[in-house]
Amino acid sequence: MVEERGRESDPRLEAVRYRVRRDAEARGEVVEENNAGQPTMDQRAHVIENAIQQAIRRGEFDDLPGAGKPLQGLTGTHDPDWWIRRKIEREQLTGLGPPALTLRTEDKDLHATLDGLGSERAVREHLEDFNRRVVNARRQLQGGPPVVTPTRDVDAEVAAWHDRRADRIRAAEAARRAEQEALAALSRRERRRLRKGR
Repeated sequence: MVEERGRESDPRLEAVRYRVRRDAEARGEVVEENNAGQPTMDQRAHVIENAIQQAIRRGEFDDLPGAGKPLQGLTGTHDPDWWIRRKIEREQLTGLGPPALTLRTEDKDLHATLDGLGSERAVREHLEDFNRRVVNARRQLQGGPPVVTPTRDVDAEVAAWHDRRADRIRAAEAARRAEQEALAALSRRERRRLRKGR
């Protein structure tokens, strides 16, 4: 019970300390802090600096990632939203941040997104939605950095989507033909082993 009271704040003890401190200040005496025995800020800084120096001597800071490389982002241009842009890129976040940054990221990956769609109608709808969001962001209704992302020509993008799709189909057909030819060149025994291995 005595140990518990020592850990807790005793109101009677605090009241006595307050009166002693008040009377000492009234007489013009220097009052000691309640945290007597604890290190000062200078002492803490000295201990931390010693620990860092010892770690350097032991080589614990050697071979850290980025050692000997220039700092990133020192291009001379000032981007006030550098921290959020870098966080979005590093964490590969989507749908977060000001519209100007999310639209830039979406614009960069637009062809891959369109290639994942299965019909021309879906591609057109996606492009129209993208263009609408770019125009709305340019109006700066939500604030944030300026929007530099261009709108896309829907017909040109659909034509490019058709071309990329035809190229993928031709490449898949060529790969299938090459596989069939390689399979036909195998002996019956080799084909049987190949089927068992699958």
